[in-house]
Amino acid sequence: MNRFVPFITLFASFGTLICCALPALMVTLGLGATLAATVSAVPQLIWISENKSLVFGFAGIMIVLGFVVSKYGEAQSCPIDPDQAKACATGKRISRWILIFSAVVYSIGAFFAFIAPVLF
Repeated sequence: MNRFVPFITLFASFGTLICCALPALMVTLGLGATLAATVSAVPQLIWISENKSLVFGFAGIMIVLGFVVSKYGEAQSCPIDPDQAKACATGKRISRWILIFSAVVYSIGAFFAFIAPVLF
């Protein structure tokens, strides 16, 4: 479970990015027609945008769960074998960076979904 949670959080946070940040960026860059073509080709994007509170809620829960599992994993010791210990330490470090990246992506999506519409 310790290996999969960071990747699940990454995919969940990308759902928030697809929902809100990328469409705003595409419209800002003058790619409205491309956005319309994408939405017509993948109509599930409309459901994600309409249910953004569910998407953000699930992603937020997964990110918090990821940090909890990561914290629990840090308390676990790595094997004594030098090769396995090195792989264990590398895996812990990569998992932590994936979680941090997921949290950043989540924050960007939250900004475009909930804060930017109020500001602009």
